[in-house]
Amino acid sequence: MNQHNGRHPEDQVEDARAAALAEAAAARELNDSRVEALNAVDTAPFSRFHVKICVIAGTGFFTDAYDVFAINLASVMLGYVYGHTIVPSVGGRQLSREQDFGIKVAAPVGNLLGQLFFGWLADIVGRKRMYGVELIIIITATFAQALSGTGPAVGIVGVLVVCRFIMGVGIGGDYPLSAVITSEYASTRIRGRLMTAVFASQGWGNFAASLVAFVVVVAYKDSIIADSFDNPNHVDYCWRILIGLGCIPGVVALYFRLTIPETPRFTMDIDRDVQRARIDIDNVLGPEGAGLGVYWVDQDAVVQPAQAPTRSRSDFMQYFGQWCNLQLLIGVAYSWFAIDVAFYGLGLNSSKILTSSLLTRAGIGGEIDPSQLSTSLGIYKTLRNVAEGGLVVSVAGLLPGYYISLWLIDHPKVGRKPIQYLGFLMLTILLAILGKMVVHSKRFTKFIEMPQIAGIYPGANPDSNHQTKAKAFVAVYCLANFFANFGPNVTTFIIPGELFPTRYRSTGHGIAAASGKLGAIVSQIIFYKVRGSDSTLKTILGIFAGISLTGIASTMLLEETRDTSLESLAREPLEGYIHGVTHIELRNGIVHRHGFPQP
Repeated sequence: MNQHNGRHPEDQVEDARAAALAEAAAARELNDSRVEALNAVDTAPFSRFHVKICVIAGTGFFTDAYDVFAINLASVMLGYVYGHTIVPSVGGRQLSREQDFGIKVAAPVGNLLGQLFFGWLADIVGRKRMYGVELIIIITATFAQALSGTGPAVGIVGVLVVCRFIMGVGIGGDYPLSAVITSEYASTRIRGRLMTAVFASQGWGNFAASLVAFVVVVAYKDSIIADSFDNPNHVDYCWRILIGLGCIPGVVALYFRLTIPETPRFTMDIDRDVQRARIDIDNVLGPEGAGLGVYWVDQDAVVQPAQAPTRSRSDFMQYFGQWCNLQLLIGVAYSWFAIDVAFYGLGLNSSKILTSSLLTRAGIGGEIDPSQLSTSLGIYKTLRNVAEGGLVVSVAGLLPGYYISLWLIDHPKVGRKPIQYLGFLMLTILLAILGKMVVHSKRFTKFIEMPQIAGIYPGANPDSNHQTKAKAFVAVYCLANFFANFGPNVTTFIIPGELFPTRYRSTGHGIAAASGKLGAIVSQIIFYKVRGSDSTLKTILGIFAGISLTGIASTMLLEETRDTSLESLAREPLEGYIHGVTHIELRNGIVHRHGFPQP
């Protein structure tokens, strides 16, 4: 009798062979089940659950854009209340160069860190577990900005810089999470449109920031005019309301983000629970959930994990060590860098480019007589004109660009790459034209104090030639914003959420998005460094045009992702993806698992 109950070695070999065959059969069954689940997601008809995902993710992006771009208007208000740089020709005080730079660059710096951290974390602990956490950070930091004060130890600008940095971390986390959740739930044929619909909320957030600024300024008109020019107290109310209202959409979306189900792809490929993923798909996309996103969790269910490729440092190096994969990461990262230099360079400084004087020459806003610039009425008119200018840019440039992209992003004859090529090309041309329209002989400091765009000088009675030039400049500026969004601003958000395997999809998107925010930081550094030097705005716009041109080259590194499954884009075969199963044994009511894959 031997230790195996007297069985012959041949019987033991047969048992081992039978067990191996059974495990292989179980692995094939799980793999087939995974393929069926992926096919169910990729071919699912458009449903109310897809709308729900767009609304939940889009509300976050609305909040993000509102909070980021509201500072463009709020910084003008802050200058009137807390600034020490006197600029009578624009009607009052401004923040110093350092203060203006600090509050505008703080959020992009936070974005960069948040995109890297949350992108990495979402591939480890899951999309669902992190979704909502970043929104809590945004809400808290935004509310703190509205309550900021000054004291002997720290000024209000310093407090705002810290709060906006923290807010930026939360906003940064929203990029990879929203993009990946949307792409992993979307059907292949409508994936681009769903992701564009989410990202288009950025345009509405930008529009809302200008609209709220306009409404608040008009509502406080009498109080602002009644204030003294040197102490415009009610402008302090305006910027606090403008910033603070950014909390509301985030609070509305928070509950839904915290209760959204985990994506089936993460459940299958990272948690390695194929059965649970199939149930989730049936619940949220199938007949049982009726496309409503209703799902439930059986806490007592026994899980049989599949053995599949797992995330690790060596696997990461092996995957991106292949040039075909690394070039895609480089392509999306640099393309996002190139567009954000121009997009944030224009977006965060539009109040300095489309000045009140320029806007009035173009027929936007009310005319400001030079004698009114040093009065409270001049403060009111300047703030109103800047808010109206933001509305014009949003309506004429930003929003149309998003929705033309929405229309063509999944079109069989267009797709992502042609839109990105066109956008970078047109941005290069339009930014160069804008640069040519700036008078070269005046210093940039003079541009800030006395707008010299297209030869337009402040004055009570502008001639028709000045008006025509001003209208032309505003029109070209709006076109530049249009082709930013009907172009790389949209596609750089979409493509990184499609190219990489599930275990690195959020990380890859986070790296690309962080590269973009590095571009946003660079754009603010350029404005900070050039301002006050002998160089002019012409130089800045020329730099932006040159960087946009390089985006065409980085686009060549990318693949067209339209109408292709995520798994095909990641270059990972469906067959044999699951190469084993974990053996489950029930002893005395306790589940024992064996056979986890070796690292």
